[in-house]
Amino acid sequence: MNEPVEILRSAPAPQAASGHSCGCGEHDADVPVLDVRTIPHAVRHGVVFGAVDQIGPGGSLVLIAPHAPVPLLNQLAQRGPIEVEYLVEGPEEWRILITRTA
Repeated sequence: MNEPVEILRSAPAPQAASGHSCGCGEHDADVPVLDVRTIPHAVRHGVVFGAVDQIGPGGSLVLIAPHAPVPLLNQLAQRGPIEVEYLVEGPEEWRILITRTA
């Protein structure tokens, strides 16, 4: 049986070395890698949007996809300025470096 979690509100969570402030103590890789091949297609774009939203301006992530994600990249570009660099172009997987430019 799980014990309830007590949330302390008296002090802000400590700033982690990686720059995030959730207080989990984890450290991010220099460039996070998001492999969406195992994520159900119905929620895949939403997961990528959420991940890109968490990256600060100038930050990047590597997206691994089962096909060239051109529609997704177009949608991301409509949400905010990005740079895209194809690292691997198929045929088994596509690896794309996505960098937020603002």
